[in-house]
Amino acid sequence: MKLSKIALLVGIAVLVLLYFALDLGRFLSLDYLQQSQANFAALYAQSPWLVRGAFFALYVAVASLSLPGAALLTLAGGGIFGLGWGLLLVSFASTLGATVSFLVARFVLRATVQERFGARLQDINRGVEREGALYLFSLRLVPLVPFFVINLAMGLTSMRTRTFYWVSQLGMLAGTAVYVNAGTQLGQLQSLKGVVSPGLLGSFVLLGLFPLLARRAMDAVKQRRVYARWNSVKPKTFDRNLIVIGGGAGGLVSAYIAAVVKAKVTLVEAHKMGGDCLNYGCVPSKALIKSAKLAHQMRHGAHYGLSNTEPTFSFKAVMQRIHDIVAAIEPHDSVARYTGLGVEVLQGYAKIVNPWTVEISLNGGGVQTLTTRSIVIAAGARPLVPALPGLDEVGYVTSDTLWHTFAQLDEAPKRLVVLGGGPIGCELAQSFARLGSNVTQVEMGPRIMPREDEQVSALAAAALQADGVQVLTRHRALRCEQVNGAKVLVVEHEGVEAHIEFDQLLCAVGRVARLTGYGLEELGIPTTKTVQTNEYLQTIYPNIYAAGDVAGPYQFTHVAAHQAWYAAVNALFGDFKKFKADYTVIPWATFIDPEVARVGLNEQEAKEKGIAFEVTQYGIDDLDRAIADSEAHGFVKVLTVPGKDKILGVTIVGTHAGDLLAEYVLAMRHGLGLNKILGTIHTYPTLSEANKYAAGEWKRAHQPHALLEWVRKFHNWRRG
Repeated sequence: MKLSKIALLVGIAVLVLLYFALDLGRFLSLDYLQQSQANFAALYAQSPWLVRGAFFALYVAVASLSLPGAALLTLAGGGIFGLGWGLLLVSFASTLGATVSFLVARFVLRATVQERFGARLQDINRGVEREGALYLFSLRLVPLVPFFVINLAMGLTSMRTRTFYWVSQLGMLAGTAVYVNAGTQLGQLQSLKGVVSPGLLGSFVLLGLFPLLARRAMDAVKQRRVYARWNSVKPKTFDRNLIVIGGGAGGLVSAYIAAVVKAKVTLVEAHKMGGDCLNYGCVPSKALIKSAKLAHQMRHGAHYGLSNTEPTFSFKAVMQRIHDIVAAIEPHDSVARYTGLGVEVLQGYAKIVNPWTVEISLNGGGVQTLTTRSIVIAAGARPLVPALPGLDEVGYVTSDTLWHTFAQLDEAPKRLVVLGGGPIGCELAQSFARLGSNVTQVEMGPRIMPREDEQVSALAAAALQADGVQVLTRHRALRCEQVNGAKVLVVEHEGVEAHIEFDQLLCAVGRVARLTGYGLEELGIPTTKTVQTNEYLQTIYPNIYAAGDVAGPYQFTHVAAHQAWYAAVNALFGDFKKFKADYTVIPWATFIDPEVARVGLNEQEAKEKGIAFEVTQYGIDDLDRAIADSEAHGFVKVLTVPGKDKILGVTIVGTHAGDLLAEYVLAMRHGLGLNKILGTIHTYPTLSEANKYAAGEWKRAHQPHALLEWVRKFHNWRRG
């Protein structure tokens, strides 16, 4: 702690100690005020401005130091100065003192608190920025809440000082007026209980609730305004309780939940049920990764005591296996299954024509129009195709189209260029390299997988390079050309152009939400990169929700399913109870070899956010099962609160990292620390023991050395 902070704390402590040591509180008792009222009145008559100034300074000091007696000083203000001057002096003195207390808490404690509890306080800070003035005003209106507690607590938040001042000035006015007015009858008061009756306290509570009720009323007014141009077309009855647009993870889960609670629900999907994950993303890519990994293991058979063998295979057979796997999983997401669950499934294009009406252009022809109480938009995302000159002329594939295009090839592309160094690009680059392609990966940034720690990015790059991928970072794609019949990607690196010839070009530079064609523009629903929603996943129309990739902020299948619960439950039961979408513990994994999995903060993010942390790392090269499987590489890295076993985040690099992460996801979700993981029996020999050993590393680093030294002496004594 800085010297200035220490000096301030010492100064405050000395003043408070003097207050109690000298029993200065006796001068702030009701008896003393009543006995001295005549003397104060005489002094006030002789030197009004001196008395006003002294009273003002005394009140500011008492309020600043949070000393007991502010209520009695308020009574004194009324007794000495009357209602007018008393209210004026007390109102400004109390607000100034509260602000000084607020600033002291901010100066001395805020940095430390935010550093230690920054992740936990993020939601509070956002709430204060959004509605802090309203809640502070409500608290100030209710004298049941000690004002000094409010001053200190608000000082730890991000509230602006001027906001705190004017809201406090206004919010404390009613209570101040009551006490000052009571002080004008100071001689007749028997105790403070005579100032505030139960009825008056109840009035204050109702007054404190008024701003919150007013906000609800304002929200209702805003809703009326939003719906105003549609009121004439609002149906009196509805065909459906819920219509869901999109048959991916978000849409399927939303429709399923609605059917389970016996709502009448229609799911609209224009293409394939299961969405991108089943048909173009998670499932086919993991099937490809498995085939590629087996080919890699055959080439490195000596690692397992076998002979190195160059795999011979039909590329078409590999691609056919992928399509067969998709077909095997399709029934899980099929029209037949969801129809059997009670969901009406319509295949066609849905367009919202007003907040309660959806028009569906059916794939088989014709248009069906349905009214509904609520709508969930779960339209998903599509690959982003960069505006690269010449790209259309040379041709390209995306993570969506490659499965069909490459299925027509007799062999893996001889020369494959992968644009993009994110998870999708890395997974596909490594897989096709292992299947025999000469792969060049082009990334504009300084490293691949930039959302991970630099240590992880370096390991990922080394793994890809070991499989033959030429990883080019800091290379910006400029254009595509045809040169003497060859396809060429022109890139720029450190001001110098280079030409990369290819047979196939894969664009894997990200995904963008599907926002057009659903009527969002016509309804005026704001969209930027995603559909804008509030914390309940509502759009500007409270009965229209968004979930999954189209809503953000994450583009993961499991997050889409997670959001779908909130969207569906809020859509169906939000009039009674709404739930804020919870993103506090979001896991994800990149399925390169070795896998990279993460939940919570990594070092990079913790530093960017100024969150204090400790790092504990366990090397998987020391794990018995990993050694037995010839997979002894990678690590478990855990970030914890300094000095505590509370988990802030975990990164795992190694075989089956995505599976190993689940234990930490569970622990973080339910507030379990590393001590609980260490105390859990893990089957031997399994990879999951890596989690236990990581917890053990933390425990060793936090041994009570002083206590153990006494224990050693105890054992020495026991031996005689």
